[in-house]
Amino acid sequence: MNKILSLTRRCVEDYDMIQSGDRIAVGVSGGKDSLTLLAALAKLREFYPVPFTVEAITLDMGHADGRPGMDFSAVADFCRELDVPYTIIDSEIHHVIFDLRKEKNPCSMCAKMRRGALHNAMLERGITKIALGHHYDDAIETFFMSLIFEGRLSCFQPVTYLDRTGITQIRPLLYCGENLIRHTAERLNFPVVFNPCPADGNTKRQEIKELVYELQGRYPGLKARAFGAMQRLPLPEWGPVEHRRRPLPEELED
Repeated sequence: MNKILSLTRRCVEDYDMIQSGDRIAVGVSGGKDSLTLLAALAKLREFYPVPFTVEAITLDMGHADGRPGMDFSAVADFCRELDVPYTIIDSEIHHVIFDLRKEKNPCSMCAKMRRGALHNAMLERGITKIALGHHYDDAIETFFMSLIFEGRLSCFQPVTYLDRTGITQIRPLLYCGENLIRHTAERLNFPVVFNPCPADGNTKRQEIKELVYELQGRYPGLKARAFGAMQRLPLPEWGPVEHRRRPLPEELED
């Protein structure tokens, strides 16, 4: 966990993600990424130079027949161990997307509905900053997805201010590779909840994940070069504060 914590703090500092007095919600899906992020921020708050608080919010996607979906009791226990307030928000997103609309390509609509429900829950609680579990590999895959499927150079930003809601999104795990996160979650026995989504593993993102894996094997260093390109230009908001910029270690690609 020390390596995750070190890279998380470095990312937070490089992109000035946390300010004094911030009340940060972590969107906890129950997956390895969001649980690792929650554990890292809960630990970081203990010694970070500026004070901030952390709380977890889970959006229950619901069942096909409108019943509650996954069992998050182990996640609730985990939050108590971390001394982090935990809230579960019920929804019928699964029912709407797969039963009513019968979406063949559900990911975009699902993401919008989840984002809207989370943001509403945050604003009801007076929270205006949310930490998302996107990591190093997510960023690279998103970059290639935009290039291949949309014909543009684009990716989500490390810090995004949403002027319509006043919410700021931060992504503190951007310096952490997926393998590092997976091994950490397994070693520390985080309570990962299985994702029952019918589209899981059968998406354009999965295609790109497999393509990047193949290209990385053929051209070692490809991921590091792609990530470095995003930080340099032409993507806005990807360049860290200039005097703090440092090259990322090669072991991120392991």
